[in-house]
Amino acid sequence: MRQDGRMPLANLLTSLMALPKSGSRDAYLRFVNLAGDAALRRDGGLEHVTGSCFVFSPEFDRVLLCFHRKGQFWVQFGGHIESEDASVAEAAQREAREESGIGDLVLLSPAIVDLDRHDLHAGFSCTAHWDVGFAAAADPDAEISVSDESEEVRWFPINELPVQVPAGFSARLERARHTAIALSGTRTC
Repeated sequence: MRQDGRMPLANLLTSLMALPKSGSRDAYLRFVNLAGDAALRRDGGLEHVTGSCFVFSPEFDRVLLCFHRKGQFWVQFGGHIESEDASVAEAAQREAREESGIGDLVLLSPAIVDLDRHDLHAGFSCTAHWDVGFAAAADPDAEISVSDESEEVRWFPINELPVQVPAGFSARLERARHTAIALSGTRTC
């Protein structure tokens, strides 16, 4: 527990348990239960949890992506959990605000929309991220900016993603989009 009484580990476990049973969910539960609080710290081991945020247009027909400087691919916003973050969802929202420049960006819900464990290459100090994804919506006309971690930030139509995305990203994006639409209560064609 943090000195302010917040318990991010318990919050993450509760959020994971709320997901439908799946191999991914069960693997995350095993990892987090085994690693404990260390799972949430960048210095907690070579593998740790990160939070990310898919930013969609209000109509869910566009997605805002950043070109990741280290990874050299287009991807959703995200990063490590910091000591001031009360939850992984809060970390994802903070990272999306910092990396997109949209200061008033708010998650659609604290519900998880994506789980993606991925190995990292030599440009990183850790070997794997257990990424927990959330969703937000933003006006495509909102002013955006590029952080030090990215080379570019740009809106893309959902069906016209750039070539340089991680393997499996399109399918993950579509699942996250459908979940985000359900969370928002929006009806789309």
